[in-house]
Amino acid sequence: MSVEPGWHVDPADPETRRYWDGEGWIGAPIPVDATPPEGPPPPEPSPAAAPAPTAPAQPPAAPYPGQPVGGPYPGQPTAGPYPGQPVSGPYPAQPVGGPYPGQPVGGPAQWPGQASGPGQPAGPPPGWPYPTWPVRPPAPQPHGLPLASYGARLVARLIDLGVVFLLNVVVNGWFVWHLLGAWAAPWQEYWHRVNTGDLRNTEPLPPPSEQATGLLVAILLIATALWYAYEVPSMAARGQTFGKRVMGVRALPIEADQPLGFGRATRRWSTLGLPTLLWYCCGFGLLLQFVDAVSPLFDQPLRQALHDKRAQTVVVQLPRIRPETRTTSRDSANPPGDTP
Repeated sequence: MSVEPGWHVDPADPETRRYWDGEGWIGAPIPVDATPPEGPPPPEPSPAAAPAPTAPAQPPAAPYPGQPVGGPYPGQPTAGPYPGQPVSGPYPAQPVGGPYPGQPVGGPAQWPGQASGPGQPAGPPPGWPYPTWPVRPPAPQPHGLPLASYGARLVARLIDLGVVFLLNVVVNGWFVWHLLGAWAAPWQEYWHRVNTGDLRNTEPLPPPSEQATGLLVAILLIATALWYAYEVPSMAARGQTFGKRVMGVRALPIEADQPLGFGRATRRWSTLGLPTLLWYCCGFGLLLQFVDAVSPLFDQPLRQALHDKRAQTVVVQLPRIRPETRTTSRDSANPPGDTP
């Protein structure tokens, strides 16, 4: 059963009376022996908020000599913007209330791959320029020298291949002549069928001589050895072959300006030279060498070929040394000799 509203003894404190409005106790308690007023007690006033402490007033600072009290410095505009700054407006080319050009609305500008949370890398992905660069970053200069262009490297390589070819003509000529003789029978039969129009003949061509395979292996081994003997010693000592000296380029280690040494020069040559032994496998070795030769076109920023990456080298362009010009001209009217 519900208790009717009125003044009742507070069960929590029997020494006091409080007013029960049918749902809960309201108002302040009164002693139990005091005569309660008629009706409910008046509402309690809300507690006043404490005033915030105020900082003590500081005396005005004394001006500098010649400065007016309470005014700006001599020549300073009063409450005005800097020269060229619009009054109460945004910076030039900045939209009012909007982001900068290229910045997404509602957040800072981000480039693809930028970290969006803690623990992730904060820089741009490899190959992307930082947004602080207004243009493309400058090309690196290892050891203070510019990187060699692909054209200079290609011409230098063609010159070296020409020298190696001449060496093979001298050393490998006898083996190549006998290899052509071993393949003479099948080639003669094939051209005979072409000239007579007998291409529908299904009979197999006569096989080459048994010495053909051995001769081909010997030719490839000698060619590879000649290439190694021509390139590796000169690259180990000076970082240049004959073709590189002609084009003024040089291979250097990435970490220091020093000779390559035989170990690094051998690793650099083997990536490009050893696939020569695979030429007999349907030209597979030649395909590997072609991929290595064009790889600097797709490498940034050091333009390293696959053999450069394996040996950790870079190819730089050497400065061209001009011959010294004479600063004094010879007077034809007064040849060297005793002056009068």
